[in-house]
Amino acid sequence: MKSRSESLIRLKKFQVDEKRRQVAQIEMMVNDFERMASELDQQIEIEHTKTGISDIAHFAYSTFAKAALNRRDNLLASATDMRGKLEAAQDALAEAIEDLKKVELLDQREHQREAAEQLKVEQSEYDEIGRLRYRNQ
Repeated sequence: MKSRSESLIRLKKFQVDEKRRQVAQIEMMVNDFERMASELDQQIEIEHTKTGISDIAHFAYSTFAKAALNRRDNLLASATDMRGKLEAAQDALAEAIEDLKKVELLDQREHQREAAEQLKVEQSEYDEIGRLRYRNQ
């Protein structure tokens, strides 16, 4: 029985670790997307300053700035999408942690039950020894 509960605990710990890695990876992706979007914003501002044209509708608006705007918008959309996935991953992590705690609690109760049974057996042995000594007196 012990090996089964220990295996289950190891499995649950592995699942928790895997969920933590997923959360960390998604957080890193969101941060990277936002950082890249911020860098593109800076490049767009530099381009606006160089050309002197910041009106997107202007016929001479920089093609680089247009492309950078599209790229920035795509990055921000990806970051928003990843935030939704991050919430789902955080929920899955919380659920995995809860499952691990349940399994550990059940294992702890089983150990307590086994310890109580062992104490009963030892006490009955001591009682028997006491009865034998009493009879021999």
